[in-house]
Amino acid sequence: MTGKVFLVGAGPGDPSLITLRAVELIKKADVVLYDRLVSKKILSMIPKKAKAVYVGRAVGDDYKHQNDTNDLMVKYAKIKRNVVRLKGCLLYTSPSPRDRG
Repeated sequence: MTGKVFLVGAGPGDPSLITLRAVELIKKADVVLYDRLVSKKILSMIPKKAKAVYVGRAVGDDYKHQNDTNDLMVKYAKIKRNVVRLKGCLLYTSPSPRDRG
């Protein structure tokens, strides 16, 4: 049996705007991979027992950075960890890469 990976939107940064499901997943996570757009207040929800790993990138970074993040998600899931990829902003309302010009 392997762990699971959850893609979780952290919203615009205000903890009152994050979904209850997102909070539940964060609190049950063994590993949280987060980026620079996740607010400090949202990051404070990560349990002390969980491993928090910064996987953010700066503008202009090589696109291969995403491959490293994907590899980490797989690595932790294979060792039976529940992984949250915590993404700052509105995950499903942000423009897709093809819409960004």
